[in-house]
Amino acid sequence: MALHLGRLGAGPSWRWSSGACGELREWSRRCAAGPVCRPPGASRVEQSRGLRSGVTAGGGSRLGTGLAVALAGLGAAAFGHVERAEMVPKSSGTRGPSPGRPEEDDELARRCSFFMALPVTDLRELRRRPGDMKTKMELLILETQAQVCQALAQVDGGASFSVDRWERKEGGGGISCVLQDGLVFEKAGVSISVVHGNLSEEAAKQMKSRGKTLKSKDGKLPFSAMGVSSVIHPKNPHAPTIHFNYRYFEVEEADGNKQWWFGGGCDLTPTYLNLEDAVHFHRTLKEACDRHGPDLYPKFKKWCDDYFFIAHRGERRGIGGIFFDDLDSPSKEEVFRFVQSCAQAVIPSYIPLVKKHYDDSFTPQEKLWQQLRRGRYVEFNLLYDRGTKFGLFTPGSRIESILMSLPLTARWEYMHSPSENSKEAEILEVLRHPRDWVH
Repeated sequence: MALHLGRLGAGPSWRWSSGACGELREWSRRCAAGPVCRPPGASRVEQSRGLRSGVTAGGGSRLGTGLAVALAGLGAAAFGHVERAEMVPKSSGTRGPSPGRPEEDDELARRCSFFMALPVTDLRELRRRPGDMKTKMELLILETQAQVCQALAQVDGGASFSVDRWERKEGGGGISCVLQDGLVFEKAGVSISVVHGNLSEEAAKQMKSRGKTLKSKDGKLPFSAMGVSSVIHPKNPHAPTIHFNYRYFEVEEADGNKQWWFGGGCDLTPTYLNLEDAVHFHRTLKEACDRHGPDLYPKFKKWCDDYFFIAHRGERRGIGGIFFDDLDSPSKEEVFRFVQSCAQAVIPSYIPLVKKHYDDSFTPQEKLWQQLRRGRYVEFNLLYDRGTKFGLFTPGSRIESILMSLPLTARWEYMHSPSENSKEAEILEVLRHPRDWVH
């Protein structure tokens, strides 16, 4: 297998990141038989109740959504299309346990063998704090990244994922996996980041503006943040685009008190309305939410419709899904299990839709409409998405990862308007007036 590098630069050297590829292929065969792919070590989801978010009046959040993209910035043969590499500074040597050590056989090493690259945090540190939420969340986002990349590679069967490991000089780093110009996907990116340091003045201001009171020491607020973010753009205009993001944030105040919260969501952006697809997507997300409370899906569905609104166009970016932020009760473990359920719902909610449509026939006019709708996607991400704006103006952010969500191609036409009663007009009506897809 040729080593496909996402980025080359002077200074660091590249080496192959060894992993249990044989086990991954076996896992691929097992996953093909079930609705959700879970690598060994992924815990089962338990039922819980009463999740709440510390949201300010008017639906605003502390920083969360502004972190969604900023975090990204800061079959058996199918896995052959996922190529793994790790960037290691020449002076640092290898990270984690070396081959042959006894600890290679432990559960953590076994779980890590399924990832696209080694964790951002040193394995020795992860072993020292197995029950810490930062450890659990980092492993969850790495598992989610690996599962989604493998599922996409199985469907595409052509292009390879480049695996780009990057470091943030202020603390932490991330792993960006990107597939471009595939047989099925024009562009698919799945990025994780695990960052830490002191909140920038801009970040602190955003938190305060949303009602968050944090006690700093000498103007400093230590934080830890991690998340997985993905946007997938298929080539066929009848196959929808999907976006998902799940994240965890922790801030330590001057008195040592730690404030924490989770955020995230998953939403679908079709070029054309397919009622069966919309119902399947929303029902899958609703089932994940319902395990933790009957009120969660309707609440987070509305939040999603409200957030992904392109004000200057008077329409939503897509047909929605779920969106939530600042979840901090009833307990850290219960909210984590909810986020885990949502992350595990990505593959069964989306992959069947791509398989259903990637080989559909389409006309030049339908491809043109897809390009125009992608123009709307770009408009929202650059003009309204708090995460993109936060990331672009935050020192140390990784611009390539922040803009990973943008499609390879898009189009703008002056005064374009679809014909009345056309399929294009049908999707516009839904984008202007969101529907209830599950009742």
